[in-house]
Amino acid sequence: MLMPKRVKWRKQMRGRMRGKASRGAEVSFGEFGLMALEPGWITARQIEAARRVIVREMKRRGKVWIRIFPAKPYTHRPPETRMGGGKGDVEYYVAVVKPGRIMFEVGGLPADQAMAALKGAQYKFSIKTKVVSSHESGA
Repeated sequence: MLMPKRVKWRKQMRGRMRGKASRGAEVSFGEFGLMALEPGWITARQIEAARRVIVREMKRRGKVWIRIFPAKPYTHRPPETRMGGGKGDVEYYVAVVKPGRIMFEVGGLPADQAMAALKGAQYKFSIKTKVVSSHESGA
């Protein structure tokens, strides 16, 4: 699963996800991409599950680019714990995704197969997404 090799600070604040994605909002590498339509946190497990679906659908043809990386630690307190005692331990890592962000790209295979691969990956995310092509990816 994806996670940072090392981090400067072990725990982070939650932050806010205002506005649209300014970086990574265009299909740059492949012909088709999967674009986020709403803000959210995408877990490393969701990214891996979507990658597996795409690779299986492609049948060893073409190429996949993962355009997001889970670099934000998600902390969690155990259930039924009393207040105090500080922040919880890091459970897993998430990628912060804003609307318009291209999360996955595929290239080097027919359009119908690329669309099918990315459609299958859509089911793995907790946010709304849409499949875009390289000539209509502007957010």
